[in-house]
Amino acid sequence: MKPRITLLTLAVDDLETAVRFYRDGMGLPTEGIIGREFADGAVAFFELQPHMKLALFPRTSLAKDAGLVPNKAESLQCSIGHNVASKAEVDEVMAQAAKAGATIVKQAQETFWGGYAGYFVDPDGHLWEIAWNPHWALLA
Repeated sequence: MKPRITLLTLAVDDLETAVRFYRDGMGLPTEGIIGREFADGAVAFFELQPHMKLALFPRTSLAKDAGLVPNKAESLQCSIGHNVASKAEVDEVMAQAAKAGATIVKQAQETFWGGYAGYFVDPDGHLWEIAWNPHWALLA
């Protein structure tokens, strides 16, 4: 398998609320909810960068699509890392997330590996790490 992740789908409890969080609160571009004309087809896509999208899909619809029983996600199943260009930008994104309705679970602070990072949980319990890593160059 060639390593190529092009879509990150998050299961959400309330699609409208989740879209407001990511679109209005976090400023991610989207065309809004599409696919309402299909049973269990409503979804929202957000362009993260070229060839990389974030999708929000109702938890019950995702479970049905995958052939699984719906269950509540736990924040520690995975974390989503968002790397930024500076410590100040970490603080800015953390403040933006809190204002949008996220729960700050770890205030941004110096890390043991020489960076600066904090964690928040979105309204559906997805864990995000916002980090500045002095050892990584960001792509433009």
